[in-house]
Amino acid sequence: MFDDQQYSYPKMQSPAAQQGAVLIVVLLFLVLIILGGVMAVRNSTTDLRLATSDQINTLLVQSADNANQNIEQTMNGDSSTDIYKEMTGSGGPFGYFMTSLGNINDEYIFCFRPRGQFFNIRQTTITVPGGGNILGSDNGYCNPSEPDDYVSQRGASMTQVNIGLTPPSPDVEVFSQYTIGQDGSSSSSQAYLFDINSSAILPSYAGAEDAAKNCLAMTSKYDSVVDKEETLAGCMAEAGVPSKVLYEMANVENQSQRTKCSELGKGSGKTTEMLCSLIPD
Repeated sequence: MFDDQQYSYPKMQSPAAQQGAVLIVVLLFLVLIILGGVMAVRNSTTDLRLATSDQINTLLVQSADNANQNIEQTMNGDSSTDIYKEMTGSGGPFGYFMTSLGNINDEYIFCFRPRGQFFNIRQTTITVPGGGNILGSDNGYCNPSEPDDYVSQRGASMTQVNIGLTPPSPDVEVFSQYTIGQDGSSSSSQAYLFDINSSAILPSYAGAEDAAKNCLAMTSKYDSVVDKEETLAGCMAEAGVPSKVLYEMANVENQSQRTKCSELGKGSGKTTEMLCSLIPD
């Protein structure tokens, strides 16, 4: 005897009746995965840019600070060294202003080259207010196409130093610290205040090939221009050149503990006089 039972089986849908739900779900997951990947790449790129920016900023600060430290060590060091004599001589960045009050508004410029003697008196430029050079043509400006003008052999950063006398004001007088007289417990000195702007740049990151070179010929004195873009730092920012300017006000004194006297008018019937001058220590 046969059991005549009927069993139901899943009915097969016709192609026209299929909705494609699985395909839609798969596509949605695929889109989410792609979005997640894109966000991960963007975050990685942002992190890389932040890390690179931090490295660039550190490099620029170190390059500019290196120039300031070398200047400080030279001026506070041995006065018998050649570089000290060059910097305080009549043609040096400090001696130029200390020997003549007529130079008070000028600007002394040189490229910092620490791989040798960082200052070379034959590679300097002196500018006057309103533009124009009175010494050195463009010898003092750093040149991105010159390998020797870079701080290191890597050819990454270079530093240009602009020095000028601090403009007089009611609170800051250029020659306010002036001492007359000399005794055993003190020294005679004349002090000068200087504005030192050390500008470090990365020419390889410039938007244009000669953008940095054009900016290096501009002044660092904000009070001498109407538009800040006409200054070295403002020009660098406008041209998209990574740069960092460290400003330092330096007090340089011509100090002496003794005098040197020369007799004048020697001979019969002449009055003997003494001409005395301070001897720098």
